[in-house]
Amino acid sequence: MTKEASNQQAAAPLFEPFQIKDLHLENRTVMAPMTRGFSPGGVPNEDVIAYYRRRAENNVGLIVTEGTGINHPASVEDPGVPAFYGESALAGWEKVVDAVHEAGGKIIPQLWHVGMTRPVGAEPNPEAMPIGPSGLALSGEAVSKPLTETEIQELIQAYADAAAAAKRIGFDGIEIHGAHGYLIDQFFWEKTNKRTDQYGGDFVERTRFAVEVIEACRRAVGEDFPIFFRFSQWKMSDFEAKLAATADELSQFLQPLSEAGVDVFHCSTRRFWEPEFDGSSLNLAGWTKYLTGKPSVTVGSVGLNGVFTSFEKAENDDIQQLVERLENGEFDLVAVGRPLLTDPAWAKKMQEGRTEDLVPFTKDALSELY
Repeated sequence: MTKEASNQQAAAPLFEPFQIKDLHLENRTVMAPMTRGFSPGGVPNEDVIAYYRRRAENNVGLIVTEGTGINHPASVEDPGVPAFYGESALAGWEKVVDAVHEAGGKIIPQLWHVGMTRPVGAEPNPEAMPIGPSGLALSGEAVSKPLTETEIQELIQAYADAAAAAKRIGFDGIEIHGAHGYLIDQFFWEKTNKRTDQYGGDFVERTRFAVEVIEACRRAVGEDFPIFFRFSQWKMSDFEAKLAATADELSQFLQPLSEAGVDVFHCSTRRFWEPEFDGSSLNLAGWTKYLTGKPSVTVGSVGLNGVFTSFEKAENDDIQQLVERLENGEFDLVAVGRPLLTDPAWAKKMQEGRTEDLVPFTKDALSELY
């Protein structure tokens, strides 16, 4: 057997089909959401269309877009981050969807609000203050007023409106961003949520905002349109943060989200090979699938070797460990981030066993990202 044939055989579980509700994927590879800031005025242009089309043409099973701002003046902190509301932005996204579908791919938008991570005075709406459950920055410092219940309901509706728009313009599902210390995660986190009403409380009670967002999105899209939900333990400001310290706590945390209507959990970790809790080799995606019975997506330095900030290509045995875990049913989908930036053909090369042709994620290659 040639080396390419051996590599192809080893990677075969990555290229089995997957079905969830109305979404059929040709394989288990997912393009992880990665912020670009290349949409002038928040409107996806020809560059954005070409960027996503190239990954679809090269056998990525599912594309999750970069984070897109819901309809709120403080949802993003950069005028180049794409919006997911307004006639121009949605028309741009519809062209992206059409291009991806023409190339044989599937795509879902990530619906996003950055919450209190947004600096005061940030574009595109410098007059808008950052918002959060208690008006607290991730450091715990008071920056703005706590959200009122009326404002919370308006935010929930903005997520639902974005979900409805996604279905209307032809996307294949949605992903709600509830990770990394952004708005939804700020409701989860005790450090940023000091509320004493129904949106605060213990770590289970603090899921209420997310639950109401998921339920509103479900009503907006119907039962057959898949809803992905991305969550994490870690925050951009605190890599060691934990929402759940044990598997039992994780089960309690996930149950209301699952019951609200999540179809697939996208479990963000910094290194997929690291166990989430002592006494088991399962990572966060593995535990999430085990505890909820719902499909899960693993992510975290896939295709890289070493630390989160590594600029090195993974060795074959690192990929093999990933594939073995997939084959064992620990998770269902595998999200790939940085390797797909420098090599849009990463999935196709993996499928064909051409691992020697993979373009390493290096600092020099970043100049040709798109």
